[in-house]
Amino acid sequence: MRYIAAFVLVCFTIVKTTAQESNEADQFWASLQALCNTSYKGTLLVPENDPQFAGKELIMHVRSCNDTQIKIPFFVGEDRSRTWVFTKENNRITLQHDHRHEDGSEDAITMYGGTTTNVGQATLQLFPADAHTQKIIPAASSNVWWVTIDGSTFTYNLRRLGTDRLFTVSFDLSTPVKNPEAPWGWKE
Repeated sequence: MRYIAAFVLVCFTIVKTTAQESNEADQFWASLQALCNTSYKGTLLVPENDPQFAGKELIMHVRSCNDTQIKIPFFVGEDRSRTWVFTKENNRITLQHDHRHEDGSEDAITMYGGTTTNVGQATLQLFPADAHTQKIIPAASSNVWWVTIDGSTFTYNLRRLGTDRLFTVSFDLSTPVKNPEAPWGWKE
């Protein structure tokens, strides 16, 4: 009887460990890590005529990756102020927006974003606005960001619930481009 109980415990541990290692958040994370050290050109999908983004070259550079953090600078023309910071902890992923001035100093509005409420899907993670976001950008308290990633595209999306605000930019993962210079304030 002891042997059966020990066998069941070993089998349960193996199944539990395998399930923990391959949940949807981990699969999404692995997809992001697979892009590390590469850059991709983006297309603004919505709103088409956004004055801040329309008509400008949009590049994402998956510049820094480790087991718990991935940093993706997002360049809008000559503006190198934005970096998406993804952090993974306890099967949840956090998305923060690191904004810098040209001299590298932090913008007054920075590190806003949110954390997933569950493991999400292997190709989709949702990030509802967190308390820090609500504090520094009260109007953004209803923001929901989501990122999708599949074999050919990476999309970054923002929806401000209760408003018409919607933003989507899509990056073509099938054609890497030359890596740009470092974003403002970047430290290796």
